[in-house]
Amino acid sequence: MLKPNAAITKSREAHTTPLGLANVESGLRAFVEKVWNYHQLRHELSRADAILVLCSHDTVVAERGAQLFLEGWAPLLIFSGGLGTITRHLWSEPEGKLFARIAVAMGVPEDRIVVESQSTNTGENVLFTKALLAERGLDPQTFIVVQKPYMERRSYATFRKMWPGKQVIVTSPQLSLDEYLGRFSHESLTPDEVISIMVGDLQRIKVYPAKGFQIEQDIPPDVWDAFNELVRAGYDKRLLTAGEV
Repeated sequence: MLKPNAAITKSREAHTTPLGLANVESGLRAFVEKVWNYHQLRHELSRADAILVLCSHDTVVAERGAQLFLEGWAPLLIFSGGLGTITRHLWSEPEGKLFARIAVAMGVPEDRIVVESQSTNTGENVLFTKALLAERGLDPQTFIVVQKPYMERRSYATFRKMWPGKQVIVTSPQLSLDEYLGRFSHESLTPDEVISIMVGDLQRIKVYPAKGFQIEQDIPPDVWDAFNELVRAGYDKRLLTAGEV
C-alpha cells in the first residue's frame, strides 16, 4: 500500500518565501526569461493512452501528472525515476515511488499507476519505461509526458529519439518563472542553482543530438546569446565537462 509522505507536504507548505528573481542581477533577467521560454513547448493537451511523469527533485511535477489523470486525460499514470544526479543527495527512496505516493494521496487509484524506479537520466526514463510496459503487455500509442517547465523541450527531444513511432505531447506545471523559482522548486535549491540547471539543459539540447541521445532542436541565435551571457555571469555549475562534450 502506497502511503502519503507527510514530510513532502510539510516541506512544500514550509517553502513559501517568494525568492523568485529578486536576487538575480537586473541586467540578466531578460536572458533568464529567454532561456525559460525557449525550454517550454506549450503543446495543447489532448487525450492519450498514458501519462508519463519524468520524475526528479521537483514534486510539483507529480502533482501535475496526478491532476491530469484525475481530469481524465489518460487512463494510465506512469512514474519513471530512480535516484538521479540531484536526488541521490536528497532522498534514499526512488523518485518514482515517492511521486506515486503523492498521486495516491491526491486520489489516483493504485491500480492505475505504474512505477519505474531504476532510471537515472531522461534517456533511461524513456527506455526503462518502454521495457517495463512491454514486460506487462502494455503498448500505449499516445503519451502525455510531464516534466519540469524548463525540461519540456529536452524531454520531447529525448522521447522522440528513444521511442520513435509513438505520439507524444509534453506539459509541465503551469507556473510563471517567478512562481517556479520562488515557491515550487525543491527547497534545497536556490534560484541561482535552478538557473544553472536551466542553462545546463540548454547546452545538452545543443550537444546531445550528435551523441544519439535526442533529436535535433533549432536554437535561435538570441537564445544561444542568452546562454552565453548567463555562462559568463557564472551560471555554469551544471554544464557538461570538456570530456562529456
